[in-house]
Amino acid sequence: MLSKIDWYILKNFLRTFFFSVLLLTLISTVVDISEHTDDFAKSGLTSEQIFFTYYIGFIPHIVALLFPLFVFISVIFFTSKMANRSEFIPVLSSGVSLHRLMRPYWIGGIMLSLLLFFSNAYIIPRANTIRTTFEIKYMPNMLTSTPSNGVYMRIDSFSYAGMRYYDTTAKMGGTFFLETVKDNKLVYNLRADNISWDTTRKKWKLTGVVERTINGLDEQVSFNYESYKKFPFDPNDLYFDRFIQTRMETPALLKRIQKERLRGSETIKELEMENAHRMATPFSVLVLTLIGALISFRKIRGGSGIHLAIGLLVCAVFILFDRFSTIFSTKGDLNPYLAAWIPNMVFAYVAWRIYVKAPK
Repeated sequence: MLSKIDWYILKNFLRTFFFSVLLLTLISTVVDISEHTDDFAKSGLTSEQIFFTYYIGFIPHIVALLFPLFVFISVIFFTSKMANRSEFIPVLSSGVSLHRLMRPYWIGGIMLSLLLFFSNAYIIPRANTIRTTFEIKYMPNMLTSTPSNGVYMRIDSFSYAGMRYYDTTAKMGGTFFLETVKDNKLVYNLRADNISWDTTRKKWKLTGVVERTINGLDEQVSFNYESYKKFPFDPNDLYFDRFIQTRMETPALLKRIQKERLRGSETIKELEMENAHRMATPFSVLVLTLIGALISFRKIRGGSGIHLAIGLLVCAVFILFDRFSTIFSTKGDLNPYLAAWIPNMVFAYVAWRIYVKAPK
């Protein structure tokens, strides 16, 4: 059962948060417009078209990106104002414990965490599809391409395939190979000079094909100028897209991770990192909510300015932790899920220590 003071704090929390989102999103949008004015002018689109083909996707993206920061600043701002007006003193003096006083912050933090979790899973990927489609079409240096070092993948439990290069536009590649290994022995080998997708037959067309079937000391070799094969991959699986992980809804992302893990794809870490962040970021909202409340509920000399300065310092350290752990994961051997949760674990410990030392 929520008391009047709980409703008062919760309403202030949510009201300040949504006002912060509106204000900072407006500022971010204005800055983005100033940066891409030339691109918008060259596109030849009207303001309405630009809004519905770009900003309707950009705004949810920037809100989700800065969501924990919005929550943290909002908590510090309204809690510090209440502390400066000495609103917490009579509440605590009446016998209400700090633990009880934190209830509306828990409720607000959990509500916003669930909102971000659902948005990351379904809403933000759709918004990113709109945003990145516009960027690829109208903005420079956003083009989608195939990795220059070729394509290599595992297509089933025993088979591996690859090609030296692949053109995503023409849906064709060169120097294709496929090998099947069982009991650490090569049992099948296929080589082709070229490979292309036949849209009519929905199969791969191979030219200059050499097939070898090996059974112990016996070997059968066949040569074909042209051959059609059905492999467990299609042009969509070879389409390299730097935005693919941000465009996919969470159920589709999980399926893609399983598929790429089976193939031994080099992009598996980026996909796993995206999924890990979608799960870890909502929890960081709750952690930052508690830290913001605990460092702001006491009235101190300097008022809200000192509280906001401390809050910005905490945000900077949190972002630094997150960036370092992400780099160690994508460029090193750190598990992506551990990397995404390291900042949360560190700052959850910080929140606990602040709570333990806070006057009750």
